[in-house]
Amino acid sequence: MFAYSATGRAVSFPLAITLCALAAAALLVGCRKAEEAQVAEIRPVRVVRITEQIAGTTITLTGNLRAQAEINQSFRIDGRMISRAVDVGERVRAGQLLARLDRMNEESSLQSARAQLAGAQARALEARTMYDRMRDLLAERAVSRASFEQAQAMAKVTQSQVDSSQSLLNIAQNRLSYTDLVADVAGVVTAVGAEPGEVVPAGRMIVQVAREGAVDAVFDVPLAVKDAAPANPEIVVTLAANPAISARGRVREVSPRADPVTGTFAVRVRLIDPPASMHLGSTVNGQMKLERPPAISVPSSALIQPGGKPAVWVVDAKTGTVATRNVELQAYGEDRVQISQGLAPGDMVVTAGAQALRPGQKIHWTEAPR
Repeated sequence: MFAYSATGRAVSFPLAITLCALAAAALLVGCRKAEEAQVAEIRPVRVVRITEQIAGTTITLTGNLRAQAEINQSFRIDGRMISRAVDVGERVRAGQLLARLDRMNEESSLQSARAQLAGAQARALEARTMYDRMRDLLAERAVSRASFEQAQAMAKVTQSQVDSSQSLLNIAQNRLSYTDLVADVAGVVTAVGAEPGEVVPAGRMIVQVAREGAVDAVFDVPLAVKDAAPANPEIVVTLAANPAISARGRVREVSPRADPVTGTFAVRVRLIDPPASMHLGSTVNGQMKLERPPAISVPSSALIQPGGKPAVWVVDAKTGTVATRNVELQAYGEDRVQISQGLAPGDMVVTAGAQALRPGQKIHWTEAPR
């Protein structure tokens, strides 16, 4: 028995049956792979449903303690610094020697000024003696008035030279004293700006001293928190290393411009009677009650950064797919982030499996308790 193929050639029935079976098997395998691929496209994820702005009305930020006034100690003259007597963290008293310049040039200038003054004084004394003599002779009509006036003028000129030389000597003495840099105020050294051996210009910061007394807690505050803060809020400041040590404070200063890199605003909080254990430079936490809930809180695992911008995966319940949505971050916590813009109540956000998704991908989700 023969069958005919599409080309009109005769083919035996057993061979035709075999070819049909192979074609059917290939079709079945292809369908099965397509089904498996389709099943593989559906990824399991865990989501959290946004029900409200749950960040609460209290915000916590981390900062550090600084003096209200930090004084830059600088030399008044140029020179080569030969020594620095203090380092960062040391306490200094007012009038204490901080650093010293090479004194050779200034000592030489001082000696020259002294010699110049001595010469001017000798000439002035001689001229004064001549003036006194001419005055007496003029009274006796023994000299002419012109000779007397000449002696009088010389006495004035030489005295002017004495005054000028004395001024130069005072300047030389001051410049010699300026080779020693002494602390204007008592406090703690917070920075140094030069090392021994360097040639430093006048006015360059050599040592920075934080003045003893008033202390500020300084925080970098996001715009959303800044806008949500009440007028003149009370801040509770605690040591990060020991939260039992605390102080209360009031906002003293808010930077008018945001940091160009972080987008945050520097806020200085004046501490009221801080305990002695709150040292300058200590890391602190500040808590403030806000007038309104500032953000939506989600697990930090939900955060992705495509293109370097913060975003989350949001689930479309109708299609069972996900899409990225850009968000604005307000603050980071240990295991949660606070989002000020981009999410709304009712949104479902992927919190587990977010790193393996792509836009439009189908998912199977499990809703996690909040």
